[in-house]
Amino acid sequence: MGRKLALALLLAGAIGWWFSPLSPRTPDPPAPASGAPASCPMPPGTDPADGPLQTAAPAQLAPFRLEPGTLVPLAGVRLSARVLSREDYSTGREARFSPTDLALGWGPMGEDAVLSRLRIRQSARWYHYRWSGDPPIPRREIARNSANMHMIPADAAVARTLRRVRADDRVRIRGWLVQAEAADGWRWRSSLSREDTGNGACELVYVCAIEIVAAQ
Repeated sequence: MGRKLALALLLAGAIGWWFSPLSPRTPDPPAPASGAPASCPMPPGTDPADGPLQTAAPAQLAPFRLEPGTLVPLAGVRLSARVLSREDYSTGREARFSPTDLALGWGPMGEDAVLSRLRIRQSARWYHYRWSGDPPIPRREIARNSANMHMIPADAAVARTLRRVRADDRVRIRGWLVQAEAADGWRWRSSLSREDTGNGACELVYVCAIEIVAAQ
């Protein structure tokens, strides 16, 4: 019994490692639908030094057709931020599009003095923060200057870079806020505001490009 338990624990640990950020495995990006072009044009605008820049999606921009479903572009986004946390997912319908969530912070939510007083974690596609005593900055400012974002890699290069991202890295992301749709009526829609909280407040990002500007 002891040997069987040890083998079971070893197997569970190996599976956990394989699906963790430390694994050499890079999840494949969602493939284009049959006959659809593989494209992710850059959004308009210039990269901000800090924080997000959201722009209107051009009327002529067609939805991105992928094997798991269609991505309808809602807005362009260019973002420079600090990674507060990351969480990977391999199960559930959402994971067919997005294998990784990044909790991102900018402005005061990118500063050591603020982050050192917060406990940050992610689970079940949510981003949570807590503190002891008084918050380091007003709670509304925490929400306004941070977000949990579901990353959909547009290609293998984006997927590889996304796999290397760690907490405290500073990253630059360019892509589209989208609504994912499937033929059976299933939908997953991005927030279009940095002011909201709670259910529906996360961004769903089709990532055309991602750079690690400064590693941890």
